[in-house]
Amino acid sequence: MFTHPADDPDHPDYRGPGSWARLPGITTEIDRWCRTLRVLEPADNAWEAQTRIRALEELASATAAAQAREAVVFHTHRQREDAANDVPTREQGKYAGNEIALAKRVSPSTGRKFLSTSKAVINDLPRTYEALAAGSISEAKARIIADETAWLTPEERLFVDEELKDRASVAGSRRLRTEARSLAANVSSDNAHERAEAASTGRHVSLQALNNGMAQLSATLPLQQAVAAYENLEAAAAERKLDGLDFDRTRNQLMADVLVERLTGQGSASDVPTEVHVVMEAESLFSDGQVPAWIPSYGPLPVKTARNFLAANQARTFIRRMFTSPDTGQLVGMDSRRRTFGGLLRRMVVFRDDLCRTPWCDAPIRHADHVAPVAGGGETTWSNASGLCAACNYAKEHPGWKHKATVDDLTVSTPTGEEYETATPPFVTKFGDLKRDQPTRDHPSRGQPNRRKPGNDDGDEEPPAGETADDILDFPDRSPAEELFEDLILRDTG
Repeated sequence: MFTHPADDPDHPDYRGPGSWARLPGITTEIDRWCRTLRVLEPADNAWEAQTRIRALEELASATAAAQAREAVVFHTHRQREDAANDVPTREQGKYAGNEIALAKRVSPSTGRKFLSTSKAVINDLPRTYEALAAGSISEAKARIIADETAWLTPEERLFVDEELKDRASVAGSRRLRTEARSLAANVSSDNAHERAEAASTGRHVSLQALNNGMAQLSATLPLQQAVAAYENLEAAAAERKLDGLDFDRTRNQLMADVLVERLTGQGSASDVPTEVHVVMEAESLFSDGQVPAWIPSYGPLPVKTARNFLAANQARTFIRRMFTSPDTGQLVGMDSRRRTFGGLLRRMVVFRDDLCRTPWCDAPIRHADHVAPVAGGGETTWSNASGLCAACNYAKEHPGWKHKATVDDLTVSTPTGEEYETATPPFVTKFGDLKRDQPTRDHPSRGQPNRRKPGNDDGDEEPPAGETADDILDFPDRSPAEELFEDLILRDTG
C-alpha cells in the first residue's frame, strides 16, 4: 500500500517537484540537460542565437515525440495493472489521461486529448511520428494531422499520412490543416451523410469569459440550424431599425440584445435575473472600494460595472452576507445534517472552489463531493467538501486514486503513488490575498470566529426555500460597511 512521501527534499522517499531526476537511467540525463539549459549564457551574436532557437525547436519536437510514445506505453501499463486488479474491462486504463494530465500540469481534458493524439500519431500516423521525432515538424502540426484525420479508418489515415509526408514540414499550419481536411474528405467521401449525422450529436453551447466584463457565448450547431438562427436575429434587428425603435444601437448590438432577450425571456437584455451570482466585497459594493466583483466560475467584473448593474437592474436582486478569513481571503464555511451537499452549503462550496478543485483543471464544477466517502465515515461538512467536475469526480472513485483535503488545500494521490497538492484560492482575488502570512490592511486580525445557529430559541426556524438550516460562522467585530451589509441580507433591492 502506498504511503505518503516525506516533505523533506533530502529524504530518500521524497516524491515532490523534481524528484523524478533521482531515478536512474534516462531521467538523470534529462535532468542534466534541464540544469544546463537553466544556466545557459545568452548567445554572443545573432547567428548563434538563431541557431540555438532552431536547435531548441528540434529538441522540443523530439521531446514531444518521446513524450507521446511514453504516454501510449503508460496507457498500456495502466490497462494491464487494472486488469490484474479485476477492474471491469470497459474501465481499464480509462483514467490514464487524467494521470498524464497531472504529470504534464494541465487539465484532465487536455491530458486525455494528449493521450488520444499520442495514440493516433504512434499507431496510425508513422510518417507524422517520424517527422516529429526528427524535429522537422512541430507538435502543433502533428496535432493538426491527428485532428483532421480522427474520423478516418486506420487504413484511410495511413493513406493521408503518406500523402502529407513531404508537405507537413513546408506548409504553414493553416495550409496544412486545409490540405489534411481535403485529403480526408477525398479518401472517405462515400459516407459524408453518416459523418454529418454523427457530428450533429456533438452540438453544444459554451461560454468563455473575456476582458473588460465581457464574455463570448458560442453555439456549435448543424449548419442549417445555425444559419436559420443567425438570419432570424438579423431580421429582428432590421425590423427594429425600420420601426425607428433603436437609433442608438448598431445592428450587431441589436442582434446581441435580441439574442439575450429571447434566450432568457427578459423584457430587456440588461435586466439580468437573480440567478446570476455576483460576489463583491462590502467596501466595493457600498463605498469606493476598488476590488473587482467576481462571477463564480467565470472571473472578474469591473467594480463600477458591478455597482451599476446592481443599482440599475430591473430584475429582482437579493444581497446575502458571506464572511472570509482575514488572513487567507478564503470563504468561511458551514456544515450540514444531510447526507448530500445541497442548498446553501452546496452553493458556498461552488463559490469557494470556483472551478474544479483538481490541480490544473479549469472545468466548471458539476459535483459537490465528499472527499472522504460517506461509506468510509466521511461527513457532510465544509472541510470534507470538494467542488469537482464530473470527470474528476468519477476518476477519484477509480481504484488507486485518493483525495485528501482540508478547507485550505487538496492533495490528489494517483495509482502510481504520485501526489499533487493545490491550495484553496481566496474568495475574491485582490492584492494582499496572496501574502497569506500577513493580515489585510483594512481588516486586522479579529480572533477566532464564533459559531451560532440561525433560527428561533428552539432552533426550528424554517430555512429559505431550497436551503438548509446550517451552522454559520460569524466574526464578532464588523466594519461599518459590513454592518450595513448585514442590514440588507436577503432584502429585495429591485
